[in-house]
Amino acid sequence: MTAGSTTPTTGTTAEHELAELQREHGRPLFALLLRLSDGDRQRAEDLLQETFVRAWQHPEALRAPDFDSVRPWLLTVGRRLAIDAKRARQARPAEVGDAVPENARVMADHAERAAATLDVRRAVKTLTPEHREVLVQVYFHGASVAEAARTLGIPPGTVKSRAYYALRALRRVLPGYAADLR
Repeated sequence: MTAGSTTPTTGTTAEHELAELQREHGRPLFALLLRLSDGDRQRAEDLLQETFVRAWQHPEALRAPDFDSVRPWLLTVGRRLAIDAKRARQARPAEVGDAVPENARVMADHAERAAATLDVRRAVKTLTPEHREVLVQVYFHGASVAEAARTLGIPPGTVKSRAYYALRALRRVLPGYAADLR
């Protein structure tokens, strides 16, 4: 459609003009908007539709005698809409759903942690003194098997077997914590 063309004044003149605009200028405008939208077809289609809505809202711009073609006006409107949309997306923080991200660290409630500590203390007290001292050395003091063996004056194999049987006993006493004791 050119700026100087006229159409009969029927009830659907605007629809015919918009359809003609779409046929004549839709593909090049969509190509521009697709580039400006970084290849996002959905966004480009939304911008194309908004550009034609603006054309419908401003028929005087389409019929201006200064224009040989309305394509430059449409391309300018589309480009400005794409720039505004990009700026709006950059100004807003990224949208996040209700789901907890996979890499987010889940922090336990202080009360839950305190209750778990009391449960573990009670469970450790049910162990034999030999099993308890191995766990204290290896798990609470962070000693290696060799270091625990030297400190307790027992062979490293005995440290390993006592730690194994101590953890097994704790799994029975603390069934809700079994996954943490592996």
